[in-house]
Amino acid sequence: MLNGAMLVWFLLTGASVGFVIRDSISNGVTSWVQRTAWILVTLYTGPIGLFFYLLACRRPFPGGHDQYTRATWKQGINSEMHCVAGDATGIILAAILVHFLSLSNGWDIVIEYVFGFVSGLFIFQALMMMPMFGNYGQAVRKTFFAETVSMNMVMTGMIPTMVLLAAAWPGSEDPLTPQFWFRMSLATVVGAVIAFPMNRWLVANHLKHGCMTLPGADGPAPALGHVSPEHHVMAGQDGHQMAGHHQMKSLSVGNIATWIFSTYAILFVALWLTSKFVQIRF
Repeated sequence: MLNGAMLVWFLLTGASVGFVIRDSISNGVTSWVQRTAWILVTLYTGPIGLFFYLLACRRPFPGGHDQYTRATWKQGINSEMHCVAGDATGIILAAILVHFLSLSNGWDIVIEYVFGFVSGLFIFQALMMMPMFGNYGQAVRKTFFAETVSMNMVMTGMIPTMVLLAAAWPGSEDPLTPQFWFRMSLATVVGAVIAFPMNRWLVANHLKHGCMTLPGADGPAPALGHVSPEHHVMAGQDGHQMAGHHQMKSLSVGNIATWIFSTYAILFVALWLTSKFVQIRF
């Protein structure tokens, strides 16, 4: 029965990824970074990722993208995609590596966290968002807080799910088996659910950007007279102007430290609770 469920899941995932790739290219009015994030998240979360892509990111018709994605909760979902795509990619790569190193599950968790953090912050946040901030160093500084607190929430969902399923499902730690990929999909879904409230809060407080329509990309709807309310600027200008209507705010050093410490505390509590069911060894 489980094998049949996995087969259905992988078939739906393939169809979902194919649709998002095709639609994000032919109907996309967002940056390539946003499109890449949605493609990867759909690869990891299958039809669930497709559902939220249709609900929160896809342009419903020409001229309607800004209005369709305006709601704060939709902006929060789009904001989260950068984090989930980067973090899950790093975590999955680490999970493949640690299997062949035959380490204890405690060291597995540490390595997976480090890989997820590096991938999420230094590649999917800073490197891909560098045009918006002018240079790489500035991009790292500007995205460090949001990525850290969001990453910790993703890991709060992913780690317990990965550890518990690995213990309950022998053989699912082997990346050469479909069970591994199904386990990682389930863990990514749980991580995304846990991280959503934090990303919504970040967007609502202008500490992280959501879904940005490319300037001038969403033209008027044919025969409907509807024009996107986006700020139109001439194509070819730099990313600073592109982000003009998404000005970010910042917190004091004390508030930043408090929020980061709080999310680490939540993560450690989740690990402690997990250890009550599955021993975490170093």
